Amino acid sequence: MPPELDPFVAVYTQHLGAVSAYLARRVDRDAVDDLAADVFAIAWRKRDRVTEGEELPWLCRIASYVVANHRRQLASRTSVIARLTAQDSAPSAEDIVVADRALAEAWQQLSARDREALALGVVEGLSPSAIATALGISTNAASIRVHRARTRLAELLEKNSASD
Repeated sequence: MPPELDPFVAVYTQHLGAVSAYLARRVDRDAVDDLAADVFAIAWRKRDRVTEGEELPWLCRIASYVVANHRRQLASRTSVIARLTAQDSAPSAEDIVVADRALAEAWQQLSARDREALALGVVEGLSPSAIATALGISTNAASIRVHRARTRLAELLEKNSASD
């Protein structure tokens, strides 16, 4: 194996499972392997842009773009009836919180931006600096975004439980 491949192979080996899990929570299981391959193909082409130690959040960011492109492709070729059928995929962050009705209602009331920040921090277990890289913002902004999202979620939980 050529020496210039070693660092990339190490990143691939170390993070393939986490990237696949990230994808599995967002797309059909049948698409995970192909999309993971796409993520790492893009990562290979852009490997000179990643900061050492920030590979996983960088890969999550790439994966988020790959998922968005995948969803756009599906939407453009899928009929309305096919979109109404249940998908065979791992639970999304939304599915995880549905078990608790109040939490599910509060989660749905959050903005997509807040849900993604919380999902990266809580479900994916990323640190604030990793969340920052994944979202393309500063570490401070990521910490603030997660804190505010948690605060909004807590307020919505309190509001929803008071109205019951």
